[in-house]
Amino acid sequence: MAQASLYRRFAPKFFGVSLRYSHDRTEAEDILHEAFVRIFEKIGQYRGTGSFEGWMHRVVVNFALENHRKKNRLYVVDDITYYDSHENSTINHESLNEQHLLQLIQQLPPRYKMVFNMYAIDGYSHKEIAEMLGISESSSKSNLSRARKILQTKVYETGFTEKQYAK
Repeated sequence: MAQASLYRRFAPKFFGVSLRYSHDRTEAEDILHEAFVRIFEKIGQYRGTGSFEGWMHRVVVNFALENHRKKNRLYVVDDITYYDSHENSTINHESLNEQHLLQLIQQLPPRYKMVFNMYAIDGYSHKEIAEMLGISESSSKSNLSRARKILQTKVYETGFTEKQYAK
């Protein structure tokens, strides 16, 4: 009963976390379910320091990262020089909605998406990201920078610019 109650209370929030670290909704559902199994198995390891929700969040993220490493997907990364040299106008942030932005984040190459989510959304430091992903801190910073440039370009290409809305 307590496990079902805990699942019902936190599953919607952690589904969003799982979705950010997955390729699609089906994979996110699998991550969520397996992460909750892990939470229930390891609940005795929670030491009472920090929030319980924060501890569960970390379990979900760690499981999503582990799942990503197991699948070891290789994707071709866009030519970054395009994003480095592409001229962007000022973005009208008010015209972007959360759902559209999350869709653009989902389109990032996997490594960039992981680092962007961990840093910009989940609040991990570059040191923590480096340790969790097995990369250097400078790689984490570089991946974040590239993810931001790609997102800026994608936002620009979808027409969310101040020029469009200034009329």
